[in-house]
Amino acid sequence: MTTYIILGRFSIQLFEEPKEFKVLTDELMLKVKKECPSIVWKHSYATLGHYDVVDIVESDDPRLVEKTAMLMRAYGYSTAEVLSTTQWQNFVSVLE
Repeated sequence: MTTYIILGRFSIQLFEEPKEFKVLTDELMLKVKKECPSIVWKHSYATLGHYDVVDIVESDDPRLVEKTAMLMRAYGYSTAEVLSTTQWQNFVSVLE
């Protein structure tokens, strides 16, 4: 499986009350599990930088990762940037 990093920023119109945010993210996760069942959600981190959230997922199908990012946009993310990863040892082995 390939590991992907999804960098997300929330829309400023996402919610008025912090409680609403939890409801929206729960709905998003249910939608992803239903529509992209082979996505393996490894970790999610809140950040205080350029991005609001960093999600780490695994999948054999990049199209499902793209769909996950689009679902995130539909549920209030203003951006969802997807990065494909390569383990460092595999990356540097190409240089040998």
